[in-house]
Amino acid sequence: MIIKLRETLSGARFVLAGKKPWSRGYYTYRKQVLLKALTSKTFNISKLPEGYGHRLDERIVEYPWLFSRLGANPGELLDAGSVLNYDYIISNKTLENKKVTIMTLAPEADCFYEKGVSYIYGDLRNMCFKDDFFDYIVSLSTIEHIGLDNSMIYAKTGEHNENRPETYLAAVAEYKRTLKKGGTLYLSVPYGRYKNHGWFQVFDRAMVAKIIDTFAPASFKESYFQYKPSGWINSDAEAAKECECFDINFSKNYDSDYAAFSRAVVCIELIK
Repeated sequence: MIIKLRETLSGARFVLAGKKPWSRGYYTYRKQVLLKALTSKTFNISKLPEGYGHRLDERIVEYPWLFSRLGANPGELLDAGSVLNYDYIISNKTLENKKVTIMTLAPEADCFYEKGVSYIYGDLRNMCFKDDFFDYIVSLSTIEHIGLDNSMIYAKTGEHNENRPETYLAAVAEYKRTLKKGGTLYLSVPYGRYKNHGWFQVFDRAMVAKIIDTFAPASFKESYFQYKPSGWINSDAEAAKECECFDINFSKNYDSDYAAFSRAVVCIELIK
């Protein structure tokens, strides 16, 4: 009860202070908005409500997209990049009957072994799993960091400081190798005008095409989302092709739209 009250006050503080991205109360407020969307019976990720996700980052559309596509069937699920490793996400009912394995570069503060989650640390370009093992692979906002400087945030060692941006395709190939026939990859990347920010890159249309060509899916579906000053909207590849990211680690002042990070993302469902 006390924790819930603290979270309510924290979220309210963020709103009252002007909703400046990443300021005090940001994560709590984002959690509140996400939980409302994920538990609503009327929320439709294909038709976002006006003002949705105002001044929030792309997780606000990526998680609802994922859980709207991920069915209730049991199976082995790989979280490639540790995007599910949060209490309110890992507890989502669509994950209840799935065996979840999280693979990322280094240990994190949160650990949900009591929920049966397994943790593996290593390089997604060279995974230790056997062929045709997973029923599902989730890789949200992850491959844009592969081959770049991951020593800044994700692993505090120099060996993870690279400048090989094209090697994201090796991870895509590994995803296909380790998925069962008929298995599904749920993948997202920041989308728009290409730029290498040093620790991540923005994917343009040609790079998205390379993802699809490398995976060579039996079928796939792309969903585009774009950030506007009023919030997130449904979009398409053409409308979002000039979008740019706000790099929180290097930009001192927010732009007029107060974008928290990506101004567009593409979410791709690929079936092997």
